[in-house]
Amino acid sequence: MTDENPPDPSIPTYPDWDNTDTILSSFFWGYVVFQIGAGQIGEHFGPRYFVTGTMILGSIFNVLIPVMAQAVGPTGVIVCRVIQGLNQGFLYPSTHVLISQWTPLSERTRVSSMVYSGSSLGIVISMILSGAIADSSLGWPSVFYIYGSAGIIWGIIFGIFIVNSPSEHKTITEEERKYIQSSNSVTKDQKKVPTPWKSIFTSLPIWAIFITSCAQAWGTFTLLTEIPSFLNSVMNFDMNSNSQLSALPYCLMFIINFVASPISDKLISNKTVSVITARKICNSISCFMPSAALFALGFVDGTQQELAMAMLIVAVGMSSVANSGGLVNVIDLAPNHAGTLFGMTNGCSQIFSIMGPLTVGFLGTDKKDLILWRKVFWLASGIYLGCGLFYVIFAKGEVQKWNDKDSDEVESKNKEKSSENF
Repeated sequence: MTDENPPDPSIPTYPDWDNTDTILSSFFWGYVVFQIGAGQIGEHFGPRYFVTGTMILGSIFNVLIPVMAQAVGPTGVIVCRVIQGLNQGFLYPSTHVLISQWTPLSERTRVSSMVYSGSSLGIVISMILSGAIADSSLGWPSVFYIYGSAGIIWGIIFGIFIVNSPSEHKTITEEERKYIQSSNSVTKDQKKVPTPWKSIFTSLPIWAIFITSCAQAWGTFTLLTEIPSFLNSVMNFDMNSNSQLSALPYCLMFIINFVASPISDKLISNKTVSVITARKICNSISCFMPSAALFALGFVDGTQQELAMAMLIVAVGMSSVANSGGLVNVIDLAPNHAGTLFGMTNGCSQIFSIMGPLTVGFLGTDKKDLILWRKVFWLASGIYLGCGLFYVIFAKGEVQKWNDKDSDEVESKNKEKSSENF
């Protein structure tokens, strides 16, 4: 969009835009707003139509981005991205509700990783195709038209075929329904389970998930938004090569998802390790290995292209193991409140998704400056390390007592009885 020399003179570009970091982070301004409410709504009313609606509406605004860019400028793009963020705040909490309803404990890690690895695969495909399309006579606007249309079609298909839970499925066998519901720890009449806010906010295991989610958000989205700029400004790759190389780390992320998750589930089902040990191992890999890779990346210069790519691949690829660690851990702790808890942790952690890309601009404006990138990578490395250690110390894996009842209300009643007896 900001290229000075588009492949076709008829393609509009905006090389004078100087707020690209702001544009890149603007999606997350809206994304953090509805996370908690989205989880609550998904738990009480079912996630099917919320996932459908968020995909279709978000895709419509994807189609509108080139139009708004030409008509309004960068402000128009920012408006579209903020609306997409507001809208997509419903996506992951609602998806987490679906996972909690449809997965027994022995398959939870595999299903979660398979579902969330879709984002990695999407990044791989879109980065490669986007570079090729933008570098062709079709130009960058076609990228938004194609992906937006695909999202609308997907949303319609999802809305037709998906149901909220096994109890609502019309053709599922009774045997399969019992198999799923017997070990997913979800209360059948979920509307009668109020949210125990006090117990949640005072739970160290929940804080451990929240803290590690912040690290993942900072590191993942800093790299997602800034890798193309780093490869272009420091490593001197052209647009098409840049898009293909930027996709490489996400290829590894997608593959690792399918390797780590069945191993984790197998270790748990065979009782080789406990649930929390498996979660801590996976989460440690997803924090400590990217931390080491980013620290090393701070020493790389423009003449070490292969080494830089290797470090980026490790940093991005290994972070995906979090899908088998902290990400799925909220379902272990409280399946009845999975949507709410995921909305809380994901929504708050997305503040760090905003801060990560914006921090690049605060640390410096010269994208060719190696010292700027060293600061960016080392800051992310330190955040990964500190938050990973916090999770190792405080995380737990067993269902919490407040999953099935309002422990805040019980505690209040107990205090009243004690006062009356006194």
